[in-house]
Amino acid sequence: MENNIDTYKLLYNTERVRLYIPEYGRNVQKMVDYLKTIEDREKRNEQARAIIKVMEILNPAVHLEEDFEHKLWDHLYIIAGFDLDIDAPYPMPAPESLNQKPEPVPMSNKPIKATHYGRNIESIIDLIAEKEDGEVKTAMIRQLAVYMRQQYLIWNKDTVADETIFQDIEKLSDYRIKVPEGLQLSRIDSGTTFSRPGQNPGKGKMQNNRFKNNNMRMRKPHK
Repeated sequence: MENNIDTYKLLYNTERVRLYIPEYGRNVQKMVDYLKTIEDREKRNEQARAIIKVMEILNPAVHLEEDFEHKLWDHLYIIAGFDLDIDAPYPMPAPESLNQKPEPVPMSNKPIKATHYGRNIESIIDLIAEKEDGEVKTAMIRQLAVYMRQQYLIWNKDTVADETIFQDIEKLSDYRIKVPEGLQLSRIDSGTTFSRPGQNPGKGKMQNNRFKNNNMRMRKPHK
């Protein structure tokens, strides 16, 4: 006795019609395809609004965007391949808008004068150089010098004289800034350490202490 077994071909995504916006899934694509076949305009508009509600549920993150409803209707037009005749609250976007490249982010090609200070320090120096001489400018120079000293110690791991930092400020400003005479920075405690970004300053010390404690236990004589 022979068994009649119906065989079904598995449909892979590579064999199916490409989804315009995969985030909404193939079921939404089928809804939109059916929407385009509805002849009655009123029913077609009603179905379009229902699909928008479904898309809103499937993509809750769209609420974080400004004017998210406009975004959903744009997505509906895109899924429909810009071939949709409905009375929508927003006009259909131009198909060319999908191929528009974003504006290039302007990048500064100006070389950094001192890499251990960074480019932002140069911008701050330019800002301070435009200030008029006075207490405010002196306070800004002092705070800048404290930060630059910290950056210097991060990468050089050595002591640095205040005068060296002051000379760097004047040099980086192309001598537009003159550090006031008698300006002094707060002293740094001898136990203070500065770590590079991404490093835990206490991790190495803890490991060294643990290693020393283990050695002391091993060397302790038994009674």
